[in-house]
Amino acid sequence: MNDRAAENARRWGRLVKAMLPFADAATRELPLPRLLRLSLFQISVGMAAVLLTGTLNRVMITELGVPAWLVALMVALPLVFAPLRALIGFKSDNHVSILGWRRVPYIWFGTLLQFGGLSFMPFALILLSGAGNAPEWFAVGVSGLAFLLVGAGLHTTQTAGLALATDLANEDTRPRVVALLYVMLLVGMLISAVVVGLLLIDFSHERLVRVIQSAAVVTLVLNMVALWRQEARQPELTRPDRERPVFSEAWAAFVAGGRTARLLIAVGLGAAAFAMQDVLLEPYGGEVLGLSVGGTTLLTALWAAGTLIGFAWAGRALSKASDPHRLAAYGMVIGVFAFALVVLSDPLGSPFLFRMGAALIGLGGGLFAVGTLTAAMELGEGGHAGLALGVWGAVQATAAGVAVAAGGAVRDIVAAMAEAGVLGPALQGPAVGYSAVYHIEIALLFAALAAIGPLARHSGDRPERTPGKFGIAEFPG
Repeated sequence: MNDRAAENARRWGRLVKAMLPFADAATRELPLPRLLRLSLFQISVGMAAVLLTGTLNRVMITELGVPAWLVALMVALPLVFAPLRALIGFKSDNHVSILGWRRVPYIWFGTLLQFGGLSFMPFALILLSGAGNAPEWFAVGVSGLAFLLVGAGLHTTQTAGLALATDLANEDTRPRVVALLYVMLLVGMLISAVVVGLLLIDFSHERLVRVIQSAAVVTLVLNMVALWRQEARQPELTRPDRERPVFSEAWAAFVAGGRTARLLIAVGLGAAAFAMQDVLLEPYGGEVLGLSVGGTTLLTALWAAGTLIGFAWAGRALSKASDPHRLAAYGMVIGVFAFALVVLSDPLGSPFLFRMGAALIGLGGGLFAVGTLTAAMELGEGGHAGLALGVWGAVQATAAGVAVAAGGAVRDIVAAMAEAGVLGPALQGPAVGYSAVYHIEIALLFAALAAIGPLARHSGDRPERTPGKFGIAEFPG
């Protein structure tokens, strides 16, 4: 009977791993319930990201009548804080505290910044719409402050949270922990987009206040639950008399040898390539291919499904000692084919190719994100996890934000030139501006492949790595 029970237990264990591809990210020191609880901070980050770049973007323009240029300025404000993620990570590595915590204070204060910004944001937006007696400069100022606080909070929370996950996970399971955390970020974005969208169908100022302030409370609760009893106290690492490097010295040591700089160049180029079309994919489907609103909305689901597959693929491959640089390169190659399919969907008149391209963009982006983040984690070994993850986040977020803005500008400029006949009779029509952006993204991906190639070659020399058939190491350096 005991043998049968043991066999049944093993079968159920295999079933759980098959149904939950990240179940084996857990260890005895970091069991799955604790790991899932830690990942709740990514849910709050995803919710804040959806509010800043999605829901409130539409509400401000459509329901509140705020000028589009002012909305774009507000949405871009959190980007100002992104480059400081490197400093946040460094400070969390070398935090001074008699309590013995390094990551907890930064996650906590990041949570308070998110909570504070979301608490008064709806009132600021109502003033910004002109529904009040406040002067315009005051409405703009408090609205900008709200967006800046939420952006600063989510960047601080995510940087310190990922560093804490790196501290808790062992070297073998760390890649799957990374993949799980990014799945939770995507889950948070999807759930938040659906819930907030449904709650704001019957829009009113009062409902806007309730929804955003509820998001503030949910953020506080999720992050407190995620943080509870996760980090062990280590007074020897945070004592005031401990010798600590200055940021410039730590940075010089971190980038010594050229590998770090090459990885960051690849991260910046790849992030820009995958993000440049973020606000253009759905308009392309509607304007160029004539898809309905429902048809273009499906693209988000396809992209999300592709991204989830990419995360699962990355987690499984990295658990088998695959090289993260090669994995990121595979994601870039998939991205090249994805953007090519999107470009070809117009002359071939094929919505199927367009939808396939959207799914492959998500797949390639998922592989790229997990691969480069895992590589950054490896650079952070030896007490520099916070600095490594902060630098990765700063480069990735800044490059993506700049690329989104540049993509819209390129599309408008090229479209205006095509409409005026400047580009000649062969380059006319609504697809020309979009196509220019997709070709730029393909070029950026090839540049990123050239940057990461030598890293794949050197890290692939380890005997436990299984070389892939792609041959990324042969790309020019």
